[in-house]
Amino acid sequence: MEGANALEVTRRPRQRSALQPIGAHIGAAIAAVFALLGLGSCGSGGGFVAPQIVTQILSNFRFDGDIEQTSPTSFIVTQGMSPSIQTVVAGIDPSSGHEFRAFLNFPLTGTTGVPGNAIIDSAFLEVLVDNLIPANGSLPLRIELVAFQPPTLIASDFDRSFLPPLGAVLVRNVTGAHIGNYLAVDVTSLMIVAQQRGLLDFQVRIMQDLGPPIFTVMVIDDTIAADRALRAPLLTVTYH
Repeated sequence: MEGANALEVTRRPRQRSALQPIGAHIGAAIAAVFALLGLGSCGSGGGFVAPQIVTQILSNFRFDGDIEQTSPTSFIVTQGMSPSIQTVVAGIDPSSGHEFRAFLNFPLTGTTGVPGNAIIDSAFLEVLVDNLIPANGSLPLRIELVAFQPPTLIASDFDRSFLPPLGAVLVRNVTGAHIGNYLAVDVTSLMIVAQQRGLLDFQVRIMQDLGPPIFTVMVIDDTIAADRALRAPLLTVTYH
C-alpha cells in the first residue's frame, strides 16, 4: 500500500494544542453519556453516529533513533534521545556518503492512544525540520510503517528485506524551504493498517525514496527539552 501525499509547510512558531485536546475530552464525555443512556447521536438516516475524537501523540524519545550504514555490512545504531543527542537523521550524508534511516515510535495505548475498536478517519505525522544538508538540496522521502517488538532498534532494521514495510507514503521533495518549519504528512493509510493489525505502537522508518542516490540529508528535531510538546515528532489521529 503506497501513495504520494501532499506535504504541508507550517511556519514557526506554531501553537500546537495540548497532547489530549479539549475536544477529545468532550467527545469522550459525550460518548460516555450516550452509552449510559443507551442513546446515540443520529445522522440523517436515523442511525448512530459516533462523535469524532482527536488525539495527539508525541513520539517516545526513548525509542526514537536512526541507523547509519557506514559500509555494505556495517551499521551504527543510535536509539534514545539524551542531552547530547536530540535529533534523528534521514537521507545520505553528502560528506561521508553514509545513508541514514530514521525511526519514530508513537505509543497507541494509554490515555492519549487510540482504542482498539476505533475507526480511523485521518492521521497526520508532523516533524520539525532542523536542517537540510546541503541547504539547496532536494530530498524525496519514503515513510514506511514497520512493526517490531520489543521496540529496540537493531542493525538489520535498516534493511527493508529483514524488516519489510507494512505500507508506505511518499513525500516528493523536502527542500531548504522546510528548514525551521513543520512538515506534516498524511499517514492515514498507514494508521488504518496499524489499527487493523492491532499494533501497540505506530512505528515508521523514514528514508530517502527508492531510486538513484541523492546526497542530501534531513535532520529532524526530537528534543527532550521543556518545549518538547512544541517541537518533537507528533502523530495526530482523528477517529470515531
